[in-house]
Amino acid sequence: MQHKGTKILETKRLILRRWKESDAEEAFAHWMNDPDVTKYLTWTPHGDIEVTRALLKIWERESGEPHIYHWAIVLREGNILIGDIAVLRADDFQERGTIGYCMGKAWWGKGIMTEALSEVLRYCFEEVGFFRIDGEHAAENIGSSRVMEKCGLVYEGTRRKFFRPPTTGERVDIVERGILREDYFKNGKSLSET
Repeated sequence: MQHKGTKILETKRLILRRWKESDAEEAFAHWMNDPDVTKYLTWTPHGDIEVTRALLKIWERESGEPHIYHWAIVLREGNILIGDIAVLRADDFQERGTIGYCMGKAWWGKGIMTEALSEVLRYCFEEVGFFRIDGEHAAENIGSSRVMEKCGLVYEGTRRKFFRPPTTGERVDIVERGILREDYFKNGKSLSET
């Protein structure tokens, strides 16, 4: 792998860019304070914008590191910050990482996260050289399941009652998915072009 970090990525509707502390107001207003968005995530909704601001300060500082892959999702039209996508736990030896994402519910169901994930996968496989990208989602999270499926992440199993989201405290099954570099290139073109 050749680490290249959080490089600006662009699609038809989106700009994926590094985080800035000044993004705090939009991030807080659009999803970080929303229990519906965080329902199946590892963190609870931010009760105060200062929590968001402190987090984004860390993300901004980390964004220059070549092994960090963490983007703010911005709609081209209106330059509106709507979500977050990252490759978590990038492992050099195994040449793999785990995808994570979330987005304000005003933009759910419009194919936007599929577009963002397709571009991140293109970058990971074609430019950085990852061998594998994993994805996990709560079995009840049908939206996330569809995004991963559309982007070629294959179902690999379900861990029963594996996770207790802090927002609800109720145990949920976790679906595991993955895509290999060979799967990605099998079509002869990147997913972002389909």
